[in-house]
Amino acid sequence: MKKLCFLILLFQASLLLSQEKAQEFQNNLNKEFATREDSPLTEEDFKVFKGLSFYPITEKFIVQAQFVRTPNEKVFKMKTTSSRLPEYVKYGELHFAIDGQAFQLNVYQNIDLIQKEGYEDYLFLPFSDLTCGKESYIGGRYLDMRIPKSETVVIDFNKAYNPYCAYNHKYSCPIVPLENDLPIEILAGVKKFHD
Repeated sequence: MKKLCFLILLFQASLLLSQEKAQEFQNNLNKEFATREDSPLTEEDFKVFKGLSFYPITEKFIVQAQFVRTPNEKVFKMKTTSSRLPEYVKYGELHFAIDGQAFQLNVYQNIDLIQKEGYEDYLFLPFSDLTCGKESYIGGRYLDMRIPKSETVVIDFNKAYNPYCAYNHKYSCPIVPLENDLPIEILAGVKKFHD
């Protein structure tokens, strides 16, 4: 019983910390977009930019996931919004539940990016959901991850962000693979920029 109470307290503490980190992430994203050198916004949008629109931060979309490594996957060319075809490999699967419903997302590694210092353990988690094209960007959203050190990871959808091409057509962005289309509304993270 004591162990169970301790685990519940530990999980609640980690949720609180995750919510604070999500708020910090969103604040930093707004600062980045408001800084001309870092912003993907068009000149026209930059002049009137007051901040991105986010769903309210909620613990419902901070989920514990089972990480399953998938070795021996073949490198493939991921489609993008342009003719560019960057090479990726499926690195693993994330199995989790929301409202008692089971879901799976694949995480990927960019073959070129992992050659760069500081990105050796970087993983890419693109997804789309039932809000896409309505309240969120039609092309889906992204999450950044690092290679997990254990079989359990936390996915914080409050940190979901739009690809740069949601703001400016000059960018080339990976298109979310069909297997990462979730049949649920993820009411967390960044909303779409233009109505």
